[in-house]
Amino acid sequence: MKNLKLYLFALLASGALMTSCDEEETLVEQRKADNPLPVVTDPSGTNGSVTLTKYVSIGNSITAGYMDGALYTNGQAHSFANFLGTQFQISGVGGASFNQPDINSPNGYSGIGPNNTILGRYVLDLSIPGPRPLAGEVPTAYAGNKAQLNNFAVPGMRIVDINDPALAGSNPLYARFASSPGTSTVLSDALAASPTFYTYWLGNNDALGYAVGGGVNEAAITSQGNFQNALAGSLSQLAGTGAKGVVMTLPPLVLLPYFRAVKWNVAALDAATAEQLNTALQGVNAALFGLTQLPAPFNTVYGISEAEYNKRKIAYAAGPNPILMHDKDLADLGPNFDFLLASQQITAAQRQALEPYRQSRPATSSDLPVLTAATVIGTGAAPIGLAVPIADKYVLSANEVVKTVTARATFNQIIKGVVAQINEGAGATVITLVDVQPKFADLFGLNNALVTQLALGLGDPDSIAAVKAEADGVLGIKVNGTNLAPDFSPNGVFSTDGIHPNPRGHAIIANLILSAMRTAYGVEIPDVDVLAQRGILVQ
Repeated sequence: MKNLKLYLFALLASGALMTSCDEEETLVEQRKADNPLPVVTDPSGTNGSVTLTKYVSIGNSITAGYMDGALYTNGQAHSFANFLGTQFQISGVGGASFNQPDINSPNGYSGIGPNNTILGRYVLDLSIPGPRPLAGEVPTAYAGNKAQLNNFAVPGMRIVDINDPALAGSNPLYARFASSPGTSTVLSDALAASPTFYTYWLGNNDALGYAVGGGVNEAAITSQGNFQNALAGSLSQLAGTGAKGVVMTLPPLVLLPYFRAVKWNVAALDAATAEQLNTALQGVNAALFGLTQLPAPFNTVYGISEAEYNKRKIAYAAGPNPILMHDKDLADLGPNFDFLLASQQITAAQRQALEPYRQSRPATSSDLPVLTAATVIGTGAAPIGLAVPIADKYVLSANEVVKTVTARATFNQIIKGVVAQINEGAGATVITLVDVQPKFADLFGLNNALVTQLALGLGDPDSIAAVKAEADGVLGIKVNGTNLAPDFSPNGVFSTDGIHPNPRGHAIIANLILSAMRTAYGVEIPDVDVLAQRGILVQ
């Protein structure tokens, strides 16, 4: 089944820079040598109408610099928040040092491997091909001065966690720098820093956890009421300090490489293998067809329609094939199969063999296998995703995609409404809303139809028009003549975990915020040089 992994080769551009070096500094220096930057002497800027002496960032894993499946030192150094903190220190801008709760770990921690080994960040291994974890380190407590921190981002944090003192008990990445674990909150710690300006990017995890888990747990989507209460409460307190801030909308989550790298029809088969599978699955198709032929009155209780039969029928051919998936939104045919047994149309052994197919069907182009599906498709004596359905947690079904899109669009409407309400109450624009959706529409090469399908924009005609104006249908974005891809290829803007940006992606985000600040506050602050930042590391 090694052909099942060939999809990852599509991520590797033939002309892309490859390296077997694992050291970030070596990669950066090589790129600097190959692409010398123009010499800039003493860059300067102005802060316009905003005071930047104490910049505070609030967010989750992206703001923290989490990338490649781990929080590690080099990732923290390349967070968009750290980029902004550095730009704010340019002469004339007025910013001070930007302190982060340094993890002091070159590889970070991503999980436990075989024999209880500690796994760290991932790199792209061309021999697999795909992401592979390096040896990692367990995070330790932050040893610096917690009272001097500027970055209060916590990987895994939902918007409803921002004012929850219990977060330190469930999230060690907050506990390691919380001012008083069990008592303090992310919000109270951020307020104690006395910000004069802040960025706020929360809410992704309030829908992303559901999607990353393959849509198994609908309770992982935060309720609209809880989302709004947490957002309004935290932003009101931040605005009450007199600080100005930037609040960012949520991107179209289902476009992330985590949901796009593994295709729904990744099963590439030769004619002989396809025939073997079809023979092995004849009994499943026969039972499904039998349910279409039941006489009255049993057909009304135990029968299925021809359309349902065609949706569930399994048939393989030479070439690309859809994977076989479990879909919990399908009717459970267990009782129907039991009826076939009770009416002696199948044997007990045949009934037992049908158990995995109670809610199974071949995937369609509307289903999104998650990145981790690549590790299980085609494995096992009865190949998973071919002979037996792949588990629900490995595929975001079409219905689950809709739920994810709806949740994200709803949250964006809430963000827009809360920001507008606070600005109206203040009688001025104290919070600037930065909509990331136009940039993502450009990056992912969307067309207007997909913009509508994914509910992009903030509801009003101007906002939707702004997104559609960027939806040119061309995959990737141009930065100084270089095309950057929406994936974790060597020329991509995402890290190897398929969810978080790499340093180039973070630079793009920082520049999006700087652009909004120029419009809102009249600042003159140079952009971060995107192409000077590294992409992913390849082995």
